[in-house]
Amino acid sequence: MSSILIAVLVFGCTFGGAMMGIFLRARLPEHHRDDGSKEVLKLVIGLIATVAALVLGLLISSAKSTYDTQEAEVQQLGIHLLQLDRVLARFGPDATEARNQLRRIALADIGHTWPNDGVDAPPYEPLQAQREGEELFSRIALLSPKTDVQRLDQSRALQLLVSLWETHRFLNEQAGGSLSWPFLMVLVFWLTVIFVGFGLFTRFNATVIAALLLGSLSVAGAVFLILEMNRPYSGVMQISSAPIRHALTQMGR
Repeated sequence: MSSILIAVLVFGCTFGGAMMGIFLRARLPEHHRDDGSKEVLKLVIGLIATVAALVLGLLISSAKSTYDTQEAEVQQLGIHLLQLDRVLARFGPDATEARNQLRRIALADIGHTWPNDGVDAPPYEPLQAQREGEELFSRIALLSPKTDVQRLDQSRALQLLVSLWETHRFLNEQAGGSLSWPFLMVLVFWLTVIFVGFGLFTRFNATVIAALLLGSLSVAGAVFLILEMNRPYSGVMQISSAPIRHALTQMGR
C-alpha cells in the first residue's frame, strides 16, 4: 500500500473521528456533558495525546536517522566503487576483466535497487549477484602482483570488495522498511480517539472545522513522512542513485 494512500486513510480516520465527535456531542444526554464528565474526558484524551505525541516523535526521529544512515551508505558505496576501480587499474591489462565485472555488478545493482532510473542493465537475482561477487573476489585474489606496491594494492582491493559487499547487504536488508503494521494501526487508533475527543468538546462552525482539518492534515503528513523515510528507494523521498552513477561514469578511465 502506498504512503499517500495510507496518509489519506489516516486523514479520513482523524477528520471523520472529529466529525463523529461533533455529531455525538449534540446527542449525548445532559448528564453526560456535565463538568465532571468533561474533566474525566479531558484527562483521558490528554493522556492518549501525550502517548501518541511521544510515539510520533520517536518514529519520525528513528525514520530520519535510518534514512540519513542509508543515504550516507549509498554515498560511501559510490566512493568505494571508484576506489576499487582505481586500485585495479594499477594492475594494467591483468585486471581488465575484473574491472569490467565490477562495472556490470554495479549496473545490475542500480537496476535492482532503482528500477525507475532508466539504467540499461538486467538486474541479477540474489543468488546470481552472490556468485558474481564471489567470482570477482576470486579473480582479484588470483592476480599476480609483481611489486610490493601491487601486493598492497591487491590486499586493499580485497578489503574494498568485502566492504562493498557488506554495505550492499546492509542496504538490501534495510530497503523494505522496519515499521510494524500493527504498531501503525494502534497509533492511528489513538489519533482517531483524540480527534473524537476534540469533537466532543466543541461546537460546529467554520473556524472549528478549519482547525480540525489542519490538525488532521498535520498528523497525516507526519505518518506520510514516517512511511516515506522507511521506504528509501521508492516513492517521493527516495534516496538518489547519483553517487553510484557518478562513480560508474569515472570507472574504466
